[in-house]
Amino acid sequence: MTAALPSRPPSSPRRPALLAGLLMAALLVGPACSPTVKVEAPDKPIVINMNIKIEQDVRVRLERDVEQVLQENPEIF
Repeated sequence: MTAALPSRPPSSPRRPALLAGLLMAALLVGPACSPTVKVEAPDKPIVINMNIKIEQDVRVRLERDVEQVLQENPEIF
């Protein structure tokens, strides 16, 4: 006994155009879904603000000067 294969409906003339359109859409949308990572060197040099170190240095100098003045003139306070 042989099984009868189901008959397929005849192909409509719009089907190849529809498949071509879906293929084109997949080709256009496909690359947009893939993640990309770009690593580039900065075009401007990296600037590090050193104001904190300078302020600390000035404070240390002032504290040393104040200690010296207090040692020389203990009657100020």
